[in-house]
Amino acid sequence: MKQNPLTEEERNILVTYRIQRAKETLLEADNLIKDGFYNATVNRLYYACYYAVIALLVKNGINAQTHQGVIQMFSLHFISNNKIDKQHSIFYGKLFNNRISGDYDDFVQYNNEMVAILRPQAEEFIAVIEKELKIH
Repeated sequence: MKQNPLTEEERNILVTYRIQRAKETLLEADNLIKDGFYNATVNRLYYACYYAVIALLVKNGINAQTHQGVIQMFSLHFISNNKIDKQHSIFYGKLFNNRISGDYDDFVQYNNEMVAILRPQAEEFIAVIEKELKIH
């Protein structure tokens, strides 16, 4: 059964919600950093960026069924045509891999130095997505 496409109003509501979730999830990451939960921090940083990318895809009527699909659609529709700089795609892909390793691999322990680098990059990534969405 095929879903009915979203109306423009519904799409805008969902985009706003996803960007809000992205920003809230960055704040969750900040709290985890304070408590020294670095693997969980990487998870939240990834999801903050993921929510922002989902907002971008939704705004543009692009569907993706998996996390890997989201990465592929982001690259296809926003990186390959230079709407967004390739460095952001590289960051997002690495963050995805770090999240997978931190969540599922044994003996992976991230540290404060790593998240101190990733946190501002995630915030910048979300700001770039907001600029593409024309949200300020």
